[in-house]
Amino acid sequence: MTGLILKLAPHERVLINGAVIENGDKRSRFSIITPGANILRLRDAIHPEQATTPVRRVCYIAQLVLSGDAEADGARQQLLRGIEQLSQVFTDHDSRALLSRATEAVLSEDHYQALRALRALLPREERLMAATRQ
Repeated sequence: MTGLILKLAPHERVLINGAVIENGDKRSRFSIITPGANILRLRDAIHPEQATTPVRRVCYIAQLVLSGDAEADGARQQLLRGIEQLSQVFTDHDSRALLSRATEAVLSEDHYQALRALRALLPREERLMAATRQ
């Protein structure tokens, strides 16, 4: 059986297809086998006031699609435009691979994988921002 394996800490919350689900008192693990299910760990969620950097803004758009707060068709152009803008800054091989993966995911309407690839850029963005502040 393939799919996404979720391991939840006690009382951890996750958003699945627009429904917030909270784990009980013990750790648990379960498999999501439905293809295309929209899943977001709420501990990983970016709140609107936190979308203050270029990568965070693009992640936030993908997150809105996952949460059901934005239509995939309407967000597609914003996501692709944002990824294109990021590709002008992140020029190293690894970052380009992540951006390419995010683009492919957006085009195939797999917003979970797009968000996953984009989130991997957050530490790199933080290092770039820290370097420009010095």
